[in-house]
Amino acid sequence: MSQQQISLPAKLINGGIAGIVGVTCVFPIDLAKTRLQNQRSGQQVYKSMMDCLVKTIRSEGYFGMYRGAAVNLTLVTPEKAIKLAANDFFRHHLSKDGKGLTVFKEMLAGCGAGMCQVIITTPMEMLKIQLQDAGRLAAQQKKPVMMSPTKLVVSNTVLSRSYNSGPVVSAARAVSATQIAKELLQTQGIPGLYRGLGATLMRDVPFSVVYFPLFANLNRLGKPGPDQSSPFYWAFLSGCAAGSIAAVAVNPCDVVKTRMQSLNKGPGEESYNGLMDCMSKIMRKEGPTGFLKGAGCRALVIAPLFGIAQVMYFVGVGEYILDNFSPSFLSV
Repeated sequence: MSQQQISLPAKLINGGIAGIVGVTCVFPIDLAKTRLQNQRSGQQVYKSMMDCLVKTIRSEGYFGMYRGAAVNLTLVTPEKAIKLAANDFFRHHLSKDGKGLTVFKEMLAGCGAGMCQVIITTPMEMLKIQLQDAGRLAAQQKKPVMMSPTKLVVSNTVLSRSYNSGPVVSAARAVSATQIAKELLQTQGIPGLYRGLGATLMRDVPFSVVYFPLFANLNRLGKPGPDQSSPFYWAFLSGCAAGSIAAVAVNPCDVVKTRMQSLNKGPGEESYNGLMDCMSKIMRKEGPTGFLKGAGCRALVIAPLFGIAQVMYFVGVGEYILDNFSPSFLSV
C-alpha cells in the first residue's frame, strides 16, 4: 500500500477513522495528562495518572473521564486527516524519480504537516482543555471558581456555569464546547479560539519533524523486500515507538501550550504573557521537572493513537470504503 498512489479522499478517511478509534481508546489518559500538567507545586490534587483517574471516577463518574471528548471526536477527523495527508503530499513532492527521501527531506515533510494541522489542532485543544481541567479546579478549590476579568467577561452566564462551578457533575452538564466557543467568539473573536497558537506550533512542528522520519525508517526495517510493504503489526509497533519517542521529546512544549490555553486559574495560579513569560515562570517556580509533567501520560496517549493511525493508513481502510460503498466521484 505504501508503494501505491493513494487518493486524497482515501487518505482523509484513513486518518479520520484512525483518529476516532484512537481518541476513544486513550482519551481518559489524555484527561489525566492535562490535569497533571496544570497542577502547580504545593497545590497537587493528583499524585499520579492512576490517582487522577481513580479520583475522577469517584467524583465525576465513569463518563467524567471523557469530559471534552465530544469536541475531540468531532475535530480529530480533519486534524489527523490533514496531518497524514499533508505529510504524504510533501513527501511525494520532495521525492525525485521515485528515489527515497533523505532524512532532511523527511523532516521537512514532517515540518510541513505539523504546520498544516494547527489550523484544526489549536481550537480543538483550546476547547478540550477547558472541559478537561474543570474537574481539577473544582476538586482543588471546593468552592466557586472566578474567571479572571482580564481573560473573559465574568458576568456572562454561560462561562459562569462552565468555570464558576460547585459540584463537578453538575458543571459537566451545564456547559458544552459549543457554548464556550460561542462565548469566546463573542468576547475575543477568532483570536480567542486560537489562543496558544505559537505554543501549538512549537509543539506540533517538532513532533512531526521527529515522528514521520522516525516512523518511516522504523517501518522500513520490517519490509520483507524492497518492493513489499511491512506487515500491519510492524506498522503498528513502528507507529507506537515513533509516537511515544516524539511525544516525550516535545513534552515541555506541550506543558507550555496547556498552561497558556487554560483560561481559568485556581487560587495562586499565575497567568502568562506569552511563550517566554510562561517558560520562565515554570522554570523559576517549578524547576526543570515542571516541563516533564504528564510526559508518561502523553507517551501512553500518542503511542497507540499513531500506531492505530498507521495501521489504518497502510492497511487501506479508506480505499476499501471508496471501492465498495462510495459514489464514483469520491474515488477520483
